[in-house]
Amino acid sequence: MAAGAEPGPDIPFIDLKARRRTIQGFIDLLKSPHLDTRWKAAEALGKVGDQTAVQPLIDALEDPFVEVAWLAAKSLGSIGDSRAVGPLLHALQSEEHWLRIGAAVALGKLKEPRAVEPVIALLRDKQRMVRKHAAWALGMIGDERALLPLEELRDDPDEKVREAVDIAIRVIRMKSEAEMSEETAKPDE
Repeated sequence: MAAGAEPGPDIPFIDLKARRRTIQGFIDLLKSPHLDTRWKAAEALGKVGDQTAVQPLIDALEDPFVEVAWLAAKSLGSIGDSRAVGPLLHALQSEEHWLRIGAAVALGKLKEPRAVEPVIALLRDKQRMVRKHAAWALGMIGDERALLPLEELRDDPDEKVREAVDIAIRVIRMKSEAEMSEETAKPDE
């Protein structure tokens, strides 16, 4: 620094304050009377990925419009905070198939083992998109308990569901094989 020069602004501090204002702005927009504003805010909060958005997004799971609720669910999965698990498990039982999809995707991203049985139940859903995303979520979680129910879905009438099932089965088997290899490679203690 040159003699007599004053120090400049603390850029990281300014950036942090701006980030906090942006996040709070999106949180405030979740309460907007306008549907399109609320769903865009729910989606943006998932992209920002900040923990302060978790409770407002959990609250948004109860939005009267599924467009907001399902994006809130997906955003909770992107943020990755375990506080969302209970509300997401509850959302799997929604009458709205889009919310069931969003909750399954979120629980898959969280790799939540408590979600295995409830997501397995979605494999029997009448909506093909729910079955497809449930298979994807089970593959992401990677729990062997899902293998038999997934095998039973290999003859689903929908091609996209069958593709998701095949991928999920391969992923779970690869994870299982990798874990077994790690176990056998460990030296005796």
